[in-house]
Amino acid sequence: MALLIIQITCLVIILATSQPCQTPDDLVAATSPGHIMIGGLFAIHEKMMSSEDYPRRPQIQKCVGFEISIFLQTLAMIHSIEMINNSTLLSGVKLGYEIYDTCTEVTVAMAAALRFLSKLNCSREVVELKCDYSSYMPRVKAVIGAGYSEITMAVSRMLNLQLIPQVSYESTAEILSDKVRFPSFLRTVPSDYYQTKAIAHLIQKSGWNWIGMITTDDDYGRLALSTFAIQAAANNVCIAFKEVFPAFLSDNTIEGRINQTLEKIIAEAQVNVIVVFLRQFHVFSLFNKAIEKNINKIWIASDNWSTATKIATIPNVRRIGKIVGFAFRRGNMSSFHSFLQNLHMHRKDNNKPLNEYIMLLSACAYVKDSELSECISNQSLGLGSLAKLAIASNFSLRNDFLWDYSEPGLVHSIQLAALALGYAIRDLCQARDCHNPNAFQPWELLDVLKNLTFTDGNNSFHFDANGDLNIGYDVLLWKEIETDGRMMITKMAEYDLQKDVFIFKDQETKNEFRNLKQVQSRCSQECSPGEMKKTTRSQHTCCYECVNCPENHYTNQTDMDHCLVCNNETHWAPGRSTTCYEKEVEFLSWSDPLAILLLGLALLGILFVLAIGILFTRNLNTPVVKSSGGLAVCYVMLLCHFLNFVSTGFFVGEPQSFTCQTRQTLFGVSLTLCISCILTKSLKILLAFSFDPKLQILLKCLYKPIPIIFTCTGIQVVICTLWLTLAAPVVEENVSLPRVIILECEEGSIVAFGTMLGYIAFLAFICFIFAFKGRKLPENYNEAKFITFGMLIYFIAWITFIPVYANTFGKYLPAVEVIVILISNYGILCCTFFPKCYVLLWKQEINTKSAFLQMVYSYSSHSASSIAVSHASLDATNSNTTGSNPSSDSKSTASQKSKGLQAHVFADRYREKSLRVPKPLPRKRISSI
Repeated sequence: MALLIIQITCLVIILATSQPCQTPDDLVAATSPGHIMIGGLFAIHEKMMSSEDYPRRPQIQKCVGFEISIFLQTLAMIHSIEMINNSTLLSGVKLGYEIYDTCTEVTVAMAAALRFLSKLNCSREVVELKCDYSSYMPRVKAVIGAGYSEITMAVSRMLNLQLIPQVSYESTAEILSDKVRFPSFLRTVPSDYYQTKAIAHLIQKSGWNWIGMITTDDDYGRLALSTFAIQAAANNVCIAFKEVFPAFLSDNTIEGRINQTLEKIIAEAQVNVIVVFLRQFHVFSLFNKAIEKNINKIWIASDNWSTATKIATIPNVRRIGKIVGFAFRRGNMSSFHSFLQNLHMHRKDNNKPLNEYIMLLSACAYVKDSELSECISNQSLGLGSLAKLAIASNFSLRNDFLWDYSEPGLVHSIQLAALALGYAIRDLCQARDCHNPNAFQPWELLDVLKNLTFTDGNNSFHFDANGDLNIGYDVLLWKEIETDGRMMITKMAEYDLQKDVFIFKDQETKNEFRNLKQVQSRCSQECSPGEMKKTTRSQHTCCYECVNCPENHYTNQTDMDHCLVCNNETHWAPGRSTTCYEKEVEFLSWSDPLAILLLGLALLGILFVLAIGILFTRNLNTPVVKSSGGLAVCYVMLLCHFLNFVSTGFFVGEPQSFTCQTRQTLFGVSLTLCISCILTKSLKILLAFSFDPKLQILLKCLYKPIPIIFTCTGIQVVICTLWLTLAAPVVEENVSLPRVIILECEEGSIVAFGTMLGYIAFLAFICFIFAFKGRKLPENYNEAKFITFGMLIYFIAWITFIPVYANTFGKYLPAVEVIVILISNYGILCCTFFPKCYVLLWKQEINTKSAFLQMVYSYSSHSASSIAVSHASLDATNSNTTGSNPSSDSKSTASQKSKGLQAHVFADRYREKSLRVPKPLPRKRISSI
């Protein structure tokens, strides 16, 4: 394209320097003189008519297909310039105009651009070739137009040579914002970047993701398709098909492409929304064919045709479906409406489009308004016989008909283009005499325009760095008029470019938008929150299956590509969840049934301890209490049991640093003290009834109750102190469980915890060994037997505790240790004190000194007889083995007497140790025995 432009330009320059060039009359559409000339480019005719397949001579062909809406745009420019001339804006400086009909062809537009570039006040139409055009004075100072981006780009590349400002009112191709390639181009409308973004946003907001697109095979269509594809992908919208029409109506393949497109639309039954970036004549042909095929869809209209009355008045157009369009913001149309009302008074000698309109209107004078547009189009295309009627001065131009065909957004854009040039010229003319056409160069005007701020009524406007005037869009809805079945174009919402939001007028328009959303246009059914998309083998991401989110994953919107992950430490989610739920913080609370049960048992144990203490206090001087080690030892042991029961309360409730550190320490030290007391009692029993002199001497050296208790307990205190100092238990949130956070005490050091328990177990094992050796004492006073059972219960409980504790999770983990503490504490308490309580309460007759001595002596006598019998048997066996030996018999008798003596000494020693008799048994008594 650029090469073609350069070749044509060079050709015209060469020809222009050799001979004068007369402008063909058909090229200039409307003109008016002025001090400063403004050019205009409008596609007043929709195509060029050629009698041959291709031109054989380099001449401009005749234009056909009169476009009423474009004719009205021409009138809008004329009206705007006249408004400026009639105002005080330019202080006597008059703007003139030269408007050219591009006939929707690039070649014709380039010919007009060459005239704009020609030298001012030259006797010949000359375009001079210069290295520097800074002082060159072209025919026009600025150009308004063209409408179509394809034509605008071609003209702009030529005007860039002299940096003549070109202000377009409709060209929206995004590439025109590139100031490197189009430095002199500005526009009073947003670029297609914003339009495609708005369309994609509207489609996504409506819940559609499977759409079709139809565009033209030119720069405008290809760029729109490319930009929209990017915006659609960003909004998770897929384009099911992309159909491209020939750019110009003169192309003989266009009808075939329309039929192919309609067949594609019918085949894609799931596509109910189609975006259409076409020119008005393309849409006109497309819809007429679609009505024949009974195609009913939602059509998204670009700004090119969203307000086209020619299309809205197609017979039975309501059968095409619903149409939502984007149009440029409209302004105050009152002055333009008055201009149309007085159009019959306007000069017609320099306005060929107006003359042509009058002639066409004359031929259709007796046609109804609903059929007038079609009649004018047919007459313009040569399908009807043009009546050669004389136009009377009072001939009616049917202005109401014209007003219906005016497109408010485009008229406002043209008004803004003229106003921008008027304000820029005013700024230049403040220090110059603009009655002289040479007062300034076009490039100087361009510099002012780029930094200009101008007003239209109460609104202020300025061009951005790309030369665009981003004023936003009106979102339109075509609604059927119930009275006559025609379509009425109404404003549904506004689109704010900066905030990327739709602003609805009222509740009614919101309801209309909701009705649109009820139409489904999707490749796959929408995935609900709690589900995610799983793409199938199709290349489109919009074709997928819906699968449920797994646990601890969620989706809170529809059609999400993947499930979001919950923060496993603080939140959780079930399968197919729409949100993450905060994990419930759990611990063994005071209100938990198990905690209540355990605390009840602990409280019962405390009551038992108090009851036993009272009972022992009341029976202080009885043999049973004295045989238990005295009231002091009993009180210490009962205090230990009391503290053990109390320690279980620290395992219940919300863990705190204090409770975590206190509960293990209190339990460990108190249980150690209790077992240390039992250890001294076991040692005393072993000492009292040991027959081995050597062992007895050793036990006498070891048996120091108070040092033993303090030493054993002190070691545990040191262990617990080191534990609390180096690695104290702390409160920890256990987040390993899926749905709850367990607030628990982390022991700090498993080694320290194990050492504490292991040390208690070691002491208990020693107690067990000592007690086991004295298990055959008199039944009613036999502490050793019950200590043995108590230690067995302790071992069974804590051996069971280790695997259970290691494999238990959750808030009931502390309950496991509480249960073990209660079992071991109850076991030791019951085995140590309950037999004595039984004697104190129900066997008081044996709780006397005489009864106690009688039982001890009976036990001693029985033990002595047993010993004697066993030794007699042994002697008999020896005599049978060695033969008769008198000396051995005497020795046997002496041995029996010795054993009998030891039995009585045993009895006295037990009585002494049990009843704490201060003096030993007299030796005479032992000799007599």
